[in-house]
Amino acid sequence: MTRRNWVALDNASNIFLAARSEIDPKVFRISAEMAEEVDPEVLQRALDLTFDRYPLYHAVLRRGVFWYYLQDSDLRPRVRPETGCPCSPIYQPDRRNLLFRVLYRGRRVMVEIFHALSDGTGALWFLTDLVDTYCGLRGTADHQMGSGAVPGPGPSDRAAFVPRTTAELRGTGSAGEPVHELTTDSFAYYFRRHRRAARSTPSPGGEAFRRAAAPAVLSVRDPDPRGATSRRHRRHLLGHGVYQVRGTLTPDNRPRVVELTMDAGPVLALARGHRVGLTIYLTALFLEAVRLSSPGLGRATTLTASVPVNLRQFFSSTSARNFFATIRVGHRYGREADDIDAICRDLDDQFTPSATREALEQKLRRLIRLERLAPLRIFPSPLKDVILRLINWGNNRGLTVAVSNLGLVRLPEASESQVGRMMFHTVAVRPQFCAVTHAGRLTISFTSPFIQTGHVKEFVRLLTREGVDVTVAVSRVTEAELGLVGLRGEHHRRPNAEGRSHRRRLTGRGAHRSRIGGGVHR
Repeated sequence: MTRRNWVALDNASNIFLAARSEIDPKVFRISAEMAEEVDPEVLQRALDLTFDRYPLYHAVLRRGVFWYYLQDSDLRPRVRPETGCPCSPIYQPDRRNLLFRVLYRGRRVMVEIFHALSDGTGALWFLTDLVDTYCGLRGTADHQMGSGAVPGPGPSDRAAFVPRTTAELRGTGSAGEPVHELTTDSFAYYFRRHRRAARSTPSPGGEAFRRAAAPAVLSVRDPDPRGATSRRHRRHLLGHGVYQVRGTLTPDNRPRVVELTMDAGPVLALARGHRVGLTIYLTALFLEAVRLSSPGLGRATTLTASVPVNLRQFFSSTSARNFFATIRVGHRYGREADDIDAICRDLDDQFTPSATREALEQKLRRLIRLERLAPLRIFPSPLKDVILRLINWGNNRGLTVAVSNLGLVRLPEASESQVGRMMFHTVAVRPQFCAVTHAGRLTISFTSPFIQTGHVKEFVRLLTREGVDVTVAVSRVTEAELGLVGLRGEHHRRPNAEGRSHRRRLTGRGAHRSRIGGGVHR
């Protein structure tokens, strides 16, 4: 490959570039907690091997006159100890650098990614291969390595992450290694209206990197009639004031991270008791926690949440690039019942009809048609950034919080026992939580640009009242917590103490007496 190889950004990535800011640099982190202290030399060897299997991750981001594009590079990543704040900016317009980083601290291996490169599922694939390769090199797992073989998951292991129908898409007859190339734009493949003529496999000269994908058309069935009801319901919600969380920003824009760890079984049982999935149940708790921690909703009686949906569940894709859609759900307080069960039913009635193949396909086709409008295509990229920024600002006005759940993660069998908890979080302009389950442990990571953590305190109370034991770890963000009084402006040079400042296990009424980071919503 050469550095001349390039491909335009996929549909979902453009908004991340336009909407990034000092508070929200559009970076997220996925971590794995190993059984032993991380060996940086072995981790570097594992990264070198994994990196070679992910051509997409070789890319740097460039801006042309009319669009942003990913360009192949000869840069190589280096593992680094974690010394800064989590999810610090990665993309810088005046620098030519890779769009991800690999960090380590103690027993944790962390991958941080600029969201324009990949989504949570794509990053999870990368971390999984990295950790599995690391375990093989450390000799802590019984890997089957043939002569000259690269350690890593085989087809049977990958099946836990990629739908088996991926094999049909690729025409391989089995679920092999995913295609992590610059050219795989699943948005274009599924949702452009016209299909171009098929082309032969391009030579290494760069043709493969000059086209996003060979787009195909799927037959569009009539949209689910419940989708129209859901859209009317959301318009009804947005017709009333949407509550916005306010607070005191952290001194240097580092996110406040609160990490909750608990057994997954009891929480899943609670969700089943309300006849909803785990994501909807946790979202209902989140909205109620925000209400309880607020000084009063006033006229803004509607609380809403943005919930991402992994489109690979509906459209087979092995692309590690962004391939997700978001669904907005909400609850208006004071209209009918406001207990947790009523909130769960309200959210589920909105989410379920919107999370179907038919509803998502119709929505995304509209977005693609808008993106391909000729007048918009001739706008220079700085003007497009302004337009997308305004659209993002308008969208944010209708949101209270955001959530993301990667679901249950199963690692390759040989390395499964070498990994304990897995963690996932992202920075945002509003309170957000990210959840992931591994080895029977559910980790919910709350992030916020504010120092206050009242909504997390109430969230924990709601769980402990139901008998769920929760372990809480809170990051340090203020000068007093960091021990940097008088050293303003040097925070970025000092070690981050994420998850080390406040840590306790809360059971039953203990949560009511606990102080989590101090402060409430203002």
